[in-house]
Amino acid sequence: MFLKMRSILPILFVAIFISSCNEYQKVLKNEDVKAKYDLAQKYYDEGDYKRAKRLYEQIAPKYVGKPQGERVMFFFADTYFKTKDYYLSGYQFERFIKSYPKSDKIQEASFLGAKSYYELSPAYSLDQTDTDKALARLQLFINTYPESEYFEEANMMAKELTSKKEKKQIEVAKQFNKLGEFNYPILVSAIKALDNFISDNPGSIYREEALYYRIEATTNLAMNSYENKKKERLEEALNSYNNLMRYFPESKFKKKADELSDRIQKELSIYSISK
Repeated sequence: MFLKMRSILPILFVAIFISSCNEYQKVLKNEDVKAKYDLAQKYYDEGDYKRAKRLYEQIAPKYVGKPQGERVMFFFADTYFKTKDYYLSGYQFERFIKSYPKSDKIQEASFLGAKSYYELSPAYSLDQTDTDKALARLQLFINTYPESEYFEEANMMAKELTSKKEKKQIEVAKQFNKLGEFNYPILVSAIKALDNFISDNPGSIYREEALYYRIEATTNLAMNSYENKKKERLEEALNSYNNLMRYFPESKFKKKADELSDRIQKELSIYSISK
């Protein structure tokens, strides 16, 4: 009996699957909006978001201005999110927010819309347009719904994206520094980029790194300067070293920073002797 059941079950599952496919194709092709609505909800509840999305796509325009329109539009947007089509989920959630600003689902839609752009945020080395969009929407959500159940997750995502943007900034500054070792204009750009980073991101996890690379950049600039500018720039480089030690006395860059400081002070001692 058990063996007979084992042989029947696969056939039964195939039959159910074929029946389900037939039902889906039949409803998809007919003009019965209510049938599409009911089947879309059934698929959504069962986690079959791909087929639910196709049905919601067909009926969404039919429900504009109707009582069910709010529900259809929210679930339609969510099927895009659930199937990881984040560009369209972000767009559809924005449409929902504009269309139903007083909806009970507005908070969830705002969060999922922001999270859609978060999911689109690329690696730090690439263009950060989607990161900027995500940060703007996450910050708006955090400011608007401080008591939300999604607040902590939104805050965590915002911090992660902020850190990613900081990483891009510091890597650009480091690249300028590397390329500019013997190139005056690029070194000036490196110092400016590092100064902007330090000023704009006082709480960044990359602040220590920025302060160290400013020592490198200002030291290289000083060492390759004309004599009439050299002393002033050496003093600026030494000031960079002092700033790192002030904020990070046990810095992971301390050994290299100390070596640069020794070079700077050795050069400065020449000016003391000449007096």
